[in-house]
Amino acid sequence: MSKIDEDPIDHLSVTPPKDWATGVPAVTHALEYSLSQTSPRRTMLTLLNINQIDGIDCPGCAWPEDKKRHFNEYCENGAKHINDEATSRRITRDFFKKYSIAELDTKSDYWLNQQGRLTEPMIKRPGATHYAPVSWDEALDLLAGELRALASPDEAMFYVSGRLNNEAAFLLQLFSRAFGTNNLPDCSNMCHESTGWGLGGALGIGKGSVSLDDIHNSDLVFLVGQNPGTNHPRMLAALEETKRNGGEIVAVNTLPEAGLMRFKHPQKARGVIGNGTQLADQFVHIRAGGDMALFQGLNKLLLEAEDNAPGTVLDYKWINKNSRGFTEFAEAVRKISWDDILMATGMTLAEIKEVHQRVLKSKSAIVCWAMGITQQKHGVASIREICNFLMLRGNIGKPGAGVCPVRGHSNVQGDRTMGVWEQMSDEFLDALGKEFKFNPPRHHGYDAVQGIKAMYEGKAKIFLGVAGNFVRATPDSDYTEQAMRNCRLTAFVSTKLNRSHTVCGEYALILPTLGRSDRDIQNGIEQWITVEDSMSDVHRSHGKLPPASKHLLSEVEIIARLARKTLGKKSRIAWEEMGADNDKIRDHISRVVPGFENFNERVRKPGGFNLGSPVNNDVFPTPSGKAEFWASQFEMPIVPKGHLLLQTLRSHDQWNTIWYAPNDRYRGIHNARRVVMVNPEDLAEFGIADGQQVDLVSVWHDGERRAEDFTVVSYPASRGSAAAYYPETNVLVPLDSVADISNCPTSKGVVIRLEPRR
Repeated sequence: MSKIDEDPIDHLSVTPPKDWATGVPAVTHALEYSLSQTSPRRTMLTLLNINQIDGIDCPGCAWPEDKKRHFNEYCENGAKHINDEATSRRITRDFFKKYSIAELDTKSDYWLNQQGRLTEPMIKRPGATHYAPVSWDEALDLLAGELRALASPDEAMFYVSGRLNNEAAFLLQLFSRAFGTNNLPDCSNMCHESTGWGLGGALGIGKGSVSLDDIHNSDLVFLVGQNPGTNHPRMLAALEETKRNGGEIVAVNTLPEAGLMRFKHPQKARGVIGNGTQLADQFVHIRAGGDMALFQGLNKLLLEAEDNAPGTVLDYKWINKNSRGFTEFAEAVRKISWDDILMATGMTLAEIKEVHQRVLKSKSAIVCWAMGITQQKHGVASIREICNFLMLRGNIGKPGAGVCPVRGHSNVQGDRTMGVWEQMSDEFLDALGKEFKFNPPRHHGYDAVQGIKAMYEGKAKIFLGVAGNFVRATPDSDYTEQAMRNCRLTAFVSTKLNRSHTVCGEYALILPTLGRSDRDIQNGIEQWITVEDSMSDVHRSHGKLPPASKHLLSEVEIIARLARKTLGKKSRIAWEEMGADNDKIRDHISRVVPGFENFNERVRKPGGFNLGSPVNNDVFPTPSGKAEFWASQFEMPIVPKGHLLLQTLRSHDQWNTIWYAPNDRYRGIHNARRVVMVNPEDLAEFGIADGQQVDLVSVWHDGERRAEDFTVVSYPASRGSAAAYYPETNVLVPLDSVADISNCPTSKGVVIRLEPRR
């Protein structure tokens, strides 16, 4: 690993991709990284408390904890992430005196992250070249004054990352609406927004409907457009349980990911000295963007099987009782030609029929998906087609069956539950207004894409980001950075330095906060926070470490202080009371957010509580009160000859926008990140050699975008596709290239060409 004062230099080496995930190497890598960040004592303190009852909820992914928790209830990436936050390295005012903002802007994401924890508020004043120390009062007075000076509350944006806890998220959306705007973009806008719109239209819900027990006991689990080995490794243990209980797994992906193939459980003898557990019974090597066509093909086969054996294939009892639109759906899917389905999927009819046979013999089925589905132009339609598939055989609301969107960020689902959305329902706003005795604004606010455009055009002038790395998480990097620089003021509530701090408005503030692993004591009383995981379990999280600095405030206290300074006597809301006691916030949540009644009492029980899903009781909160079959038309990406469809993805040594090392060992990529993985047959067709240097050029109606100096790696990607790491390739994603309906950036569907470098 490079020294913290140096940026890694690419020295690419390539080895064959792995065909299994985890095992002893995962433990070794986790400990190596953890011990490079902090002491053995602190490392053990965090690892023994992560994901434990009354412990620290992992700030990484949102996979739920099993009721039978291991003593070491964490994965490789979770161990790295929590000790990356618990690092002993510190950034002081001397650091900002040494490095200008322009110099910091040249550093890599890795280098910025490796400098350590932020320790005191910093300010960049107009015309300044460096950040300088500032007191909390002066920083918040400045931000409050600038907010009050806006011509309209809608000139401000309040961004939330999925790392934020429920209490702070609720407080921030309350502040935003008391201030007068619904401009609440969040990381869901960039990742799972299509899930909300897809499930909402089909089932009337925005979340999954399954539990871990359902995963364990399902006859058939589909993993579509996701890589659990890297993005949520603890899911592999749940899938191992599926297999040991006799269930089958179908993996659908453009890349043969190690985590989809075989799992070696590091806490089981079979994972240490044995061959582990084969996970995927069938790997569907799908063409990029062909997932919707696959499920249309499966639905077509199910209808034909019912025609041939009436009353034995489809669950008409469920269909007739709980749904509407079946006739129109069936008519539409029957019209789709097999030629189109096979072209879109890149599969043979025999391969699709093999999947179909697994469906026919199953009595329960779950479909899990992640951003490989949601970040496509037809992502919403794909999810609705998945719902069609499950509804045909009554695989909604029964044990071992249902929908399972897998979130990749700790509390992204909880933030949305707490009201962080630019389009919250009138019912939520009515309850919020009644509880706090004000009239929340009703007009929709900006989502992330709309907000970037508004900042670029000068319509939004203040950006407050609470957690996250907005600049590196968003598409069209050059445009986004200019949009941020066009702002009057940019402010970020952060634990560590990232690229968003180097892309500044006229004023810029860094507001350092406590981490998930830090203890939070207010007036002598230790505070704790809550989160919601991918399966709607709500539970506590307690920090265990001394704060990184005496100058740090919790997100809750920062938001409460800012709200009071901004709104003053115009607000009758008890900001100080909530800022000093998280129980007070939870009391308010219990009266505003459905499902959180008696919040403080229920969440204190070991393991917390589950919010449940109405569809499991045959209740569908759609306008019709029924589950909706959707008559989707055939869709597939159109890629011109000589071009590829790029999907951006994480390396294994990466969490969100931050990478911990320039390696992706499961894919066999070492010591480099500016690589593009392409099928060898495509390379031969283009006349490009393995190892050649190229520029990636994306093609869009408003012009081309370029990511320079990438090394081509011959890789078993599906034909016609390419894969490369983000955030380095976010520059290629046009801001206007978004999913229909959801406005989610299409980071899994960017048309590019490979241009050899001279």
